[in-house]
Amino acid sequence: MKSICVFAGSASGLKQVYSDSAEALGSEIAKRNLSMVYGGGSRGLMGITADSALEGGASVTGVITEKLHDIEVGHTNLTSLEVVSTMHERKARMAELSDAVISLPGGVGTWEEFYEALAWNQLGIYSKPIVLFNVEGYYQELYDFTKRSVDEGFLPKSSLEEFFISDSLEDIFSFINSFETKDTKDWFKRLDRKEK
Repeated sequence: MKSICVFAGSASGLKQVYSDSAEALGSEIAKRNLSMVYGGGSRGLMGITADSALEGGASVTGVITEKLHDIEVGHTNLTSLEVVSTMHERKARMAELSDAVISLPGGVGTWEEFYEALAWNQLGIYSKPIVLFNVEGYYQELYDFTKRSVDEGFLPKSSLEEFFISDSLEDIFSFINSFETKDTKDWFKRLDRKEK
């Protein structure tokens, strides 16, 4: 495990604990001698996490679209900032550069990134640990909804084995470090709706 992809809001949220948790995540990434990949923004929880990781000595790579870069929301002090044409290219490049995914609180874009990462695991595009950093219970309902989808037969049981929800960074990194990569060649077996 060398590089963590962080999905996070471009807003900071209304509670100080969100910013504190973003700062703690960035610091923890640096402390564990990992690098960070994220969406390249300078604002909100995205910027806080990147700044904290950089301050701790971590290498931080941002991947941002031309449109967002042109309106000057891109972080200007990263180790590396890659500018791509589309959101799809942005997410694909972040996936290519990372070994695990951690989602901080955020809005629709963050949720969409999380679910696409989970879908790519399910489809065998890659096999990575996917984590919801459940600050103040922010993601509990999202997890419960995903679990209901499994219970109702719309997702395979393996989907719940491939992501983790916690408000503890210690537990989050323990999950990441103990994650066993699955053989993506057998992805179709994991789509069996009758899986127990």
